[in-house]
Amino acid sequence: MLPIVIIAGGLATRLRPVTETIPKSLIDINGEPFVSHQLHLLRENGIKEVVMCLGYLGEKIVDFVGNGHQFNLHVQYVFDGEKLLGTAGAIKKALSLLSENFFVINGDSYLPCDYLAIQNAFFKLNKKALMTVFRNENVGDMSNVEYVDGVIVNYDKQNRNDRMKYIDYGLEVFSQKAFEDLSDNQVCDLSVIYQKLIRESQLAACEVKQKFYENGSFSGIADLESYLQIESV
Repeated sequence: MLPIVIIAGGLATRLRPVTETIPKSLIDINGEPFVSHQLHLLRENGIKEVVMCLGYLGEKIVDFVGNGHQFNLHVQYVFDGEKLLGTAGAIKKALSLLSENFFVINGDSYLPCDYLAIQNAFFKLNKKALMTVFRNENVGDMSNVEYVDGVIVNYDKQNRNDRMKYIDYGLEVFSQKAFEDLSDNQVCDLSVIYQKLIRESQLAACEVKQKFYENGSFSGIADLESYLQIESV
């Protein structure tokens, strides 16, 4: 399986005051830090190599996760530095630790999907990147993807329209070529990369049917805790 980048450098302002002293990756979910659940899920899906992009209170994540051996993983770390680099900028900084192709997931995402099927779709479709999409029709969160006949026509979180029935699920696969135009330590969000890839017809898509879970909001935490409790029975 391809290695995975976990982007976990955000300030987690929606979870204040809880995240004034701990990063959201370490928020307790049913008796364990969230990152523990996330890493166990990734290992269950065959992933062995993890690179975590860290920023705010990232040292506490390093202290807990360490080299990843407790999860039967090999975990490495990259820190933004003095300024937040944005999601794409953080990935650019991590490229030297990664193979030519790799998964990307957000630090607050818990995604119980078929990672191998998504990896296979990436190689079959032969584009610089693949975005997973989920048909939510504005339920739970605002839809931001126009997905027609297996193609992403439009992706925009700011300028939404009625044709957007899907949302980005939160798991992507990238080739390093997708970041070749970024300079080192350039501040850049992944949305900019996606727009460029769409213009170049280099963004593949894979529809996922499983619901996504997250710990980036208090409602999301409650939903995730309920799901994990049911799964553990």
